[in-house]
Amino acid sequence: MIKEIIKDEFFLKQKSKECTKEDTYIAQELLETIQAYKDQCVGMAANMIGYQKTMMVVLDEDDYLILINPVILKTSNKIYIAEEGCLSLQGVRKTQRYESIKVSYLDINFKKKIKTFKGYTAQIIQHELDHFEGKII
Repeated sequence: MIKEIIKDEFFLKQKSKECTKEDTYIAQELLETIQAYKDQCVGMAANMIGYQKTMMVVLDEDDYLILINPVILKTSNKIYIAEEGCLSLQGVRKTQRYESIKVSYLDINFKKKIKTFKGYTAQIIQHELDHFEGKII
């Protein structure tokens, strides 16, 4: 089901809660919604579609990747300034991002994965992690 994008800053500023196996249905809604906005969006946190849960979908090269309860384990020393937009907000804003991040997460089957992401994919993940913390860029 394609969900409406949440723009209410009060809702978006609230911290997300960890996902359980009962929350896996959110993944399909995230996938369908991001695909509906594919021309404007490369990542989406669950709170952007009304769920205060730590689940996201990101475009990783040419495929969508679901990350459940992701945690950054390690960051590169190299930081850069990025200009980012968001479907939930108007305009673009400057923010700092790490060039690469090592992330632990659960896949849709709740199997633990650890992967290092670099460049644009790393940037997208960091943006969505900010959503989990209620941080608005």
